[in-house]
Formats: sequence, C-alpha cells, structure tokens
Amino acid sequence: MALSISAVVLLAIIVVLLIRKSGLKGGHAVVCVLLGFYLASSTIAPTINDLTTNIAGMIGSIKF
Repeated sequence: MALSISAVVLLAIIVVLLIRKSGLKGGHAVVCVLLGFYLASSTIAPTINDLTTNIAGMIGSIKF
C-alpha cells in the first residue's frame, strides 16, 4: 500500500511539531517561510526542485 502526501503538508506538520516540542519560536517559523518564498522565485529554484524530486524518487523506490 502506497501513501502519498504533499511535501507542503508534511513540512507544515514538521514546523508545527517544532514549534510545540522543540521551542521553535513563531517568528523564526515566519522567517523560514519567507526564505522559502524568496528561494522559490530565485534562480536556484529549479536546482532545489530537481534535488527534492530525486530524493523523493529514491525514497519512493525503497521496498519494505
């Protein structure tokens, strides 16, 4: 059985857990979100996209 989850949802869950459990401040999370928006519009965005796609593909090909 394969479970598919959006990377945005997964990262949002991780941020919420970090805020609650690890003491990440809300302001720091906002700065990280803004950094993500600026990275998405930069020239390095295609490289980051390729990297995450390849990593997701490697993880998806692991057989348990």
